[in-house]
Amino acid sequence: MKKRETLIYTILLGSSLLLCPLRSTAQEKKTVTTEEKATVPLYQGTYVGLDVFGLGSKIFGSDFTSAEVSVEVNLKNRFIPIIEIGYGHTDTTDDETNIHYKASAPYFRIGMNYNILFKKPHLPGYAYGGIRYGFTSFTYDVDAPAMVDPTWGNITVPFTYNGVKSNAGWVELVGGLTTKVYKNFYMGLSVRYRVRTSMKKTGNTEPWYIPGFGKNKANHFTIGTYSLIYKLPF
Repeated sequence: MKKRETLIYTILLGSSLLLCPLRSTAQEKKTVTTEEKATVPLYQGTYVGLDVFGLGSKIFGSDFTSAEVSVEVNLKNRFIPIIEIGYGHTDTTDDETNIHYKASAPYFRIGMNYNILFKKPHLPGYAYGGIRYGFTSFTYDVDAPAMVDPTWGNITVPFTYNGVKSNAGWVELVGGLTTKVYKNFYMGLSVRYRVRTSMKKTGNTEPWYIPGFGKNKANHFTIGTYSLIYKLPF
């Protein structure tokens, strides 16, 4: 009987000694995980960017230019709310139709980026996907060679409309990269798929170019921005 009790006691003691390290390891893992989560503060910095692609687009044969700045706030190295404010301009004549179009106006976009590499804070940048809503209110001028109406004795009908008021809204799906180049200086590239959601037009004409959106199409894919970015020191 004493041998049986001794055997049982030995088994229980061995089990306890075996479980103690396992419990200790589990507690340590839990403590480390909690500490890791606690070391990721909500605020990770504010970034101000300047889009140089829009400023230099004329060099690459574009019919319009834009000046744009962005402000974004990094939260938990994961969520990045952003606002983009710009000014778009075009003054061009089509070589084939000889139609002249001119427009310029401010625009804005607001949205959110999501850092898909948030689990790797040691990287010198991040890759993201995001969404934007954009809007602009603008006026435009359009004129073309006069049209001739043969039905009424070749009467010349001018085609000139100045100061036509319009507005447009759109949604963008965004993908991009931001990487650190030196201390607080970064560079960023984004590509965008834009879908026009609204546009005001008149019975006689409609916009050819929409500031902040580009050529007036229902949707299109474009290199959105190539930016120089500075992280504010606070």
